[in-house]
Amino acid sequence: MGVEIPNDFDVDLTGIPSTLHLNVDTLPSVHFNVDTLPSIHFNVDALPVLHLAVDSLPKIQFAVDPVEIRLTEFPSVRGHLPADFCIGLSILGLEVMNIRLCGEAQVITEPYRPNPCEICGPTSFIQISRSDPGTPE
Repeated sequence: MGVEIPNDFDVDLTGIPSTLHLNVDTLPSVHFNVDTLPSIHFNVDALPVLHLAVDSLPKIQFAVDPVEIRLTEFPSVRGHLPADFCIGLSILGLEVMNIRLCGEAQVITEPYRPNPCEICGPTSFIQISRSDPGTPE
């Protein structure tokens, strides 16, 4: 059972006194209380068939100008690599003997100039220049 609220209201303003006093400080409290709401059900019986199609895609181009990488010379590098070699003999999984070589290996692509700790002989070398190419060695 529902109550309809009318859309139009008629107000008779014939008995209004010449002076009207309104006091806003003492407005009555208005409370709204909703005890029950009617249950609302939404049903979708059938969904329309949706068709998606892509007619054409734009052409996507990714271009890089020709890039040339050339190795004109090896870079001057002196690389130190740790070395740990173990050569052994085992019988039925038991180690009988082994030889372990530990140290450092080097990769050198620069003109070789020995470090102070790599010089093994005398530090003064005598350079002999031959002025006569026909002289035997």
